[in-house]
Amino acid sequence: MRVILVDDSPLVREGIARLLSEEGVEIAAQLPDATGLLAAVQTERPDVVITDVRMPPTSTTEGLQAAIELKGLHPEIGVLVLSQYVETRHAVDLLSQGRTGVGYLLKDRISRPVELADAVRRVAHGGTAIDPEVVRVVFETPRRADPMARLTAKERDVLALVAEGYSNDRIAAQLDVSARTVETHTSRIFTKLDLEADPATHRRVLAVIAHLRASG
Repeated sequence: MRVILVDDSPLVREGIARLLSEEGVEIAAQLPDATGLLAAVQTERPDVVITDVRMPPTSTTEGLQAAIELKGLHPEIGVLVLSQYVETRHAVDLLSQGRTGVGYLLKDRISRPVELADAVRRVAHGGTAIDPEVVRVVFETPRRADPMARLTAKERDVLALVAEGYSNDRIAAQLDVSARTVETHTSRIFTKLDLEADPATHRRVLAVIAHLRASG
């Protein structure tokens, strides 16, 4: 698996590169900002791009915007965005339009190489990986209108793990239930959130978006 790293901090880039290399991930290139990202993608053909949200020159959302642009041009490439703080709107922006192969992690996750590598592999294979801390904040944030109110406690547990990017089998193992039970819960979640079956959309991603938007 080939990865391009984009971060304005050399120490952060080198740290991520070392951790991923130890997990068997090849670092194809390291960039200090997003200006040369598309050219690097054309040259290196990575499986995943990892980028910070805040990049030069304004240190606002250059990295996030570059990630969204990249997914528009190369939907087959996984994108993992890193952030210093929990900002659910960034996760929503990245997941909008049913994009798959995307992730949003807090930089604290960098210190956990196995989790970081797992997230990289999930987005490389078209899955999603939302930081569990983002999911926790969403559930704990008071809402004026809560689209999650229709879900049972168990369905909320399942949706939280869906948001982190786990498959039905992994969710079943986490909750100590059968995969069939998880399928039943996810089907009910889709129904309660009015997510109709449509081959042009990815209902798991749309469910995560509804979950994240609830905190806005």
